[in-house]
Amino acid sequence: MLFPVVIILAAGRGERFRASGATTHKLDAILHGQTVLTHVIQAVKDAGLAWHLVRPEGGTRGMGESIALGVRATSHAAGWLILPGDLPLIQPDSLRRIAEGLREKPMVVPHYRQQQGHPVAFSHDFLSQLAALTGDSGAKEIVRSARLHHQVLDLALQDAGIRHDIDTLADLAAVQQVLNLRQ
Repeated sequence: MLFPVVIILAAGRGERFRASGATTHKLDAILHGQTVLTHVIQAVKDAGLAWHLVRPEGGTRGMGESIALGVRATSHAAGWLILPGDLPLIQPDSLRRIAEGLREKPMVVPHYRQQQGHPVAFSHDFLSQLAALTGDSGAKEIVRSARLHHQVLDLALQDAGIRHDIDTLADLAAVQQVLNLRQ
C-alpha cells in the first residue's frame, strides 16, 4: 500500500493566540529554540511520511478551504492525514500508526483517553468530498457520514500530543513545561 500524505494546515489567522496577549502568530511562537510549526514538521519527517504544507500568503477562508487546497495539490496520494500545524507534541509513531490504520478502514480517527484528536486520516476514496470543502466547515460532516457507513477506525493512542494544540499563551506555556520535563 502506498502511504498517505500528511496535509499540514498552517493557514489560520491564530486570532485567539493574539487575543491572549501574544505578539506573533501561534505557529511562529518559539518552543525550545524552534517554532511551533517546525516541531510539527519535524514529527512528520521523523515519521517518514510525505507532507504538504498549506500556508498560502494571506491565509484562507477557513479550515475547509485549507483542507481542499492541500488535497487538490496532492490528489495523486493514496490518502491524507489532516494535521493542524499547532500540535507540537505529536509523536512520529502516532502519525505512522494513523497512516497504517488506513489498511483496515478508509478513515482513521485517533483518540487519547476517549477524546478525539488529530490528525484524522482519509483514504483516496474521499478525494472528491475533501477537495470540495469550502469556508471554515472542516471535514466533520464527512466523518459523520463515514461513521454511518461503518468506514471509520477509531484508534486509541497513548499520545496526548494528538490533542494538545496551541490556541493561547497559556497553551504555549503548558507545552513548554511538557518539553522541559522530557529533557
